[in-house]
This record gives sequence, C-alpha cells and structure tokens, in this order.
Amino acid sequence: QVQLVESGGGLVQAGVSLRLSCAASGRTFSNYHMGWFRQAPGKEREFVAAIRWSSGRTYYADSVKGRFTISRDNAKKTVYLQMNSLEPEDTAVYYCAAARQYYSDYERYDYWGQGTQVTVSS
Repeated sequence: QVQLVESGGGLVQAGVSLRLSCAASGRTFSNYHMGWFRQAPGKEREFVAAIRWSSGRTYYADSVKGRFTISRDNAKKTVYLQMNSLEPEDTAVYYCAAARQYYSDYERYDYWGQGTQVTVSS
C-alpha cells in the first residue's frame, strides 16, 4: 500500500523558517517525481515545488523561488521542503504527491499524502 505521510507543519510568525517532510513507503519511487502542493481556504490547489527522485532535478513555482528548497534523502525515502522567509500568503495545507513525470498540474499526480497545515501569522 502506497503511503505518503507529511509532517512538520505548524503555526509560525512571518519571517521564520519551517521544514516539511514527506515519508514515502509502499513502492519504489526512484522513477517518480515528487511534488509539493498547497491549498489555501477558498483557493485551488497550487504547485509549489517538485523534484525528480533519481536525478535530484528541481522545479519551483515563481512565488516560492529563492525562498523554498525541495530536496530528498534516498536512504530515508523522504522528501523535504525547506521554507524560509515565510509570509502570511504561504498559509495553506501543504500536500506531498508523486507522479511518473514532472507536472505542475495537481490532477496529473497519482499518489497523495493527507496534508499538513502551515499557518504564518503577521
């Protein structure tokens, strides 16, 4: 059974950093792209970042480029999202997802985690 389990969310003040983790299990994701998405209340789910598990190639949304960093630890089968200089606009539920190719469209992803809440206060 495929599982993606996110952790690391919380309530923080603007300007600080937070690191999200996504632990993957149940299958081999070495040929997959792992993505982070977020969804704020009343808004559509949006792409944040993605990484190709095998090569480490990364992709970012313009809104987070330079502030967020996606990485992976092959031994731990875990993908991370390091979020720096957080802003109130980053408040959302953050989801981890997996797809066979890189997509920014959330509908193209095959597997999803349950999400972790990130709230940034001003």
